[in-house]
Amino acid sequence: MTGLDLSSPVAVVGTGTMGQGIAQVALVAGHPVRLYDAAPGRARDAAGAIGARLDRLVAKGRLTEADRDAARARLEPVDNLADLADCGLVLEAVLERLDVKQRLFGELEEIVAEDCLLATNTSSLSVTAVGGTLRHPGRFVGLHFFNPAPLLPLVEVVSGFATDVTSATRAYETARAWGKTPVACADTPGFIVNRIARPFYAEAFAVHEAQAADPATIDAVLRECGGFKMGAFELTDLIGQDVNESVTHSVWQSFFQDARFTPSLAQRRLVESGRLGRKSGRGWYDYADGAERPEPHTADKEQPPAYVVAEGGLGPAAELLALIREAGIRVREEDEDHGTRLVLPSGGQLVLADGQTSAEFRDVVYFDLALDYRTATRVALSAAQDTSPRTLAEATGLFQALGKDVSVIGDVPGMIVARTVARIIDLAHDAVAKGVATEEDIDTAMRLGVNYPLGPFEWDRRLGRDFAFDVLDEMHERDPSGRYAPSLALYRHAYATDKREGTS
Repeated sequence: MTGLDLSSPVAVVGTGTMGQGIAQVALVAGHPVRLYDAAPGRARDAAGAIGARLDRLVAKGRLTEADRDAARARLEPVDNLADLADCGLVLEAVLERLDVKQRLFGELEEIVAEDCLLATNTSSLSVTAVGGTLRHPGRFVGLHFFNPAPLLPLVEVVSGFATDVTSATRAYETARAWGKTPVACADTPGFIVNRIARPFYAEAFAVHEAQAADPATIDAVLRECGGFKMGAFELTDLIGQDVNESVTHSVWQSFFQDARFTPSLAQRRLVESGRLGRKSGRGWYDYADGAERPEPHTADKEQPPAYVVAEGGLGPAAELLALIREAGIRVREEDEDHGTRLVLPSGGQLVLADGQTSAEFRDVVYFDLALDYRTATRVALSAAQDTSPRTLAEATGLFQALGKDVSVIGDVPGMIVARTVARIIDLAHDAVAKGVATEEDIDTAMRLGVNYPLGPFEWDRRLGRDFAFDVLDEMHERDPSGRYAPSLALYRHAYATDKREGTS
């Protein structure tokens, strides 16, 4: 099946930022586009704004003058819903209220033809519920664009409980014909991106609430060690704390207050205080003119150890052994059955974050997971209060000798990157097991929708099948609230490896 014919008009109802962006996408793709807004005059204002953006595309060489003029000729603001009668697709981007959307589509159903595709751009409401009052809900689908719609490639094509396969396929092919990258998903709270991305914010906030590190340090570790483009605090300041918290709360409520999606009290207090981020001038950070951006905690210079003993390899951190040798530090490797770690000259141990804490062991320093230890510019370490100062100094000096800044954080299980990545992987496996989307579509969605350096399954394959399970299993033992309990899907994934290897 192909997408919507180019001769078929597309209607966009709601002409805010998102509505204008979607209209521009359809317009540049070659469709006649009708704009409608319930507020008098807003559709015409939106048409003018879209025209101005087309002018800017011409100025940047991304659109010819002829194509701009043709696009402008296809753009028509209208004053009545009845003017949308001959449209092949009507897509709404109105207020995120179920009653408003249901009322709108009820009116549209009386106007458009039976073969007209009806679509919602909702990011937080159930597609099934929005279309649930329609007489013919089979033609109703979710088309969730990401802001700004003309620039971001991802579109989540969401099938409600009653959506026909032909309607979902038609919507999918239309999005692809518009130059977007569509992913198919079932109607689940948060769809793909807003469901699986929750731990990126939640775990950063949890580390902060535990007084283990400040926002600037956590953000720096996520960027410079984890490979994320932005840290959780700066990203939510950009999104808007109220918007981000609202999505988190909606997903949490929709999953019947599942502990895995519990909102952050610290973020709630931020919203209550009116510190909404960049748009209000202050959020986690201060954006007032002249305000200084806080620096991440960076450890003072320490001497590197003369040698290290590698016991049992380092698993996902095995690359460190080559880097240590390149730095001129001797490495002696020993096969051990009881763990993977580096032993320092002090006798203390340096261990990759595994969901346990330094306080449980004698003289252990944990180091965080990195996307790529060779290119990482910062590594986080954690130690208990009674960890030997010499061991911590040697661990710090070791990573500094590798050219890394070192941030020493509090003794929290899973540290920062490891716990975040483990939870993202877990939610991804759970989503596939419950029929939300395929592994490929989830990886695509997370890379394109929130710019992750790797999709969850790409990360899982790189780390090893049992890494995420082991981290979360240990964290669940220390926090049995259910927040870190590995899903049954992740358990099966990790256990399948053990079974093939003949272990129990």
